[in-house]
Amino acid sequence: MKKTFILDTNVLIHDPNSIFSFKDNKVILPIYVIEEIDKLKRSEGEKGRNARVTARSIDDLRKNGSLFEGVQLDNGGFFRVEVKGDYSHFPSFLQKDSMDNRILAVVLKIIEDSSNSDEKVVLVTKDINMRIKADSLNIEVEDYETDNVSFDELYKGFTEIIISEEDYKKYVKTGKLKLEEPLQKDFFANQFFKLKFEDKEVLGIYNQDKNRIDKLSYSDIELWGIRAKNSEQSFAVELLMNPNIQVVTLVGKAGTGKTLLALASALEQTVERGSYKKILVARPIIPMGKDIGYLPGGEKEKLRPWVQPIYDNFEFLASNKGNEDRKSGEKAIFGLESMGLLKIEALTYIRGRSIPKGLIIIDEAQNLTPHEVKTIVTRAGMDTKIIFTGDPQQIDNPYLDANSNGLTYLAEKFKNEKIAGHITLEKGERSPLAELAAKLL
Repeated sequence: MKKTFILDTNVLIHDPNSIFSFKDNKVILPIYVIEEIDKLKRSEGEKGRNARVTARSIDDLRKNGSLFEGVQLDNGGFFRVEVKGDYSHFPSFLQKDSMDNRILAVVLKIIEDSSNSDEKVVLVTKDINMRIKADSLNIEVEDYETDNVSFDELYKGFTEIIISEEDYKKYVKTGKLKLEEPLQKDFFANQFFKLKFEDKEVLGIYNQDKNRIDKLSYSDIELWGIRAKNSEQSFAVELLMNPNIQVVTLVGKAGTGKTLLALASALEQTVERGSYKKILVARPIIPMGKDIGYLPGGEKEKLRPWVQPIYDNFEFLASNKGNEDRKSGEKAIFGLESMGLLKIEALTYIRGRSIPKGLIIIDEAQNLTPHEVKTIVTRAGMDTKIIFTGDPQQIDNPYLDANSNGLTYLAEKFKNEKIAGHITLEKGERSPLAELAAKLL
């Protein structure tokens, strides 16, 4: 049975191509959504860009006919813009000048007009409160889940296998273990293993080309004065230091060492080894209160509150190199910036750039949409490595959650690519207090 999907504005801002994601069903945009798109088109960053892309896509559809009457889509679907709203069934206690409520009034009118048919009408929105209001008005409502990934089922990047004494001794001696029955299964490229025999454990990584488990090559390396403290961190170091792996996703709660390991590996490979020309560290600017434009000073001063955790990690790494100066982190950053080896900036400025032979760290990537992650990855030039770090349980973006953010989406989509690797860090190493707080609070 065909359905009628009515899209809220935030769906189009999340994915400008969402109009074409409903196959052979009907897609309707209330005229108020067009008004909101028009207001957002001058916004800075990804929001403004997506609004402009959406407007251009809708304008292109006018070539196929009248948007009032509706036009056929190439995927077999049907699209139109609805201008009629009906407040006759609208609760009087809801404000009629609210844009969300105006959209709901249009939805109610469409439902009324289709009451004589078997057609199912569904409102699609990423706004939680909009979904609550719609459900309260007996409107069938859904989240936009085309790019959703179940966080509870997210690929962790490693697995545990019980092996025999013979296989254990063979692996310790040769550093290789051919996957024969009953161990042979469908594993992913660069998947890690904890190989257990009784109370002993050794670590390994899946070699997809040879269908075997190989010993880790980089996990014992000292990175700018620090070493891996647990098996998951060892797996992370293996991904971060392997030059053949160009995309790394590190997921974990606060204190697991995601950002610290990423920065340490970047310094090791760029400053010490010269494997990359420069380090670019970026964070999405998700305001909690005043926007970045209201902060005093130039670009660097405005960015300081957002990138302070980066400075804190640099200070820790500098102290590990024997520098106990209270401002050692700032001095290290200033020195690297003056040599052209480091750039810390807002993620907004990365669009349109091509970064060859660079090492890019995107911190707090859980606040990015799948479309924004795609934009970042496509910025990578030749011999560039991109590291995404974040905690999907701590999202500040109002239209994203643990299942719909770009970090988990990327980890899931790239899990079987030879140039990519993922690991979920589970054990906190910041301090016993921080680990206890992450578990209990």
